Amino acid sequence: MDIAYYTVGILTALWVGFSGYSLFSKQQFVVEPLEQYGVPRSWWNRLAAAKTAGALGLVAGFALPALGIAAAVGLILYFLGANATALRARSYKTSVFPLLYLLPVAATLALQLAR
Repeated sequence: MDIAYYTVGILTALWVGFSGYSLFSKQQFVVEPLEQYGVPRSWWNRLAAAKTAGALGLVAGFALPALGIAAAVGLILYFLGANATALRARSYKTSVFPLLYLLPVAATLALQLAR
């Protein structure tokens, strides 16, 4: 079980960290939907920081389980909010993308709680 937790946790942290980096560096595939949803530019760095902190928290959770749990719960709430934002903007084609991040985070949380 530990090998699965560490593997899923590391891959999830890399995936979410890449998402944070992509937003920090204003990659077009991230910027276009945010503009379409009407997310103010002033929020972008804070959103990127939240993703990056969550990714680091997942890794820190290997040593401090409470921190990993808090990071996973925070990321789950973040991606639920991102999904709600996409749905509110009636962007049904892109509303699945936050779920592609949420599912591995939820799997990491489940594996951590099962330890």
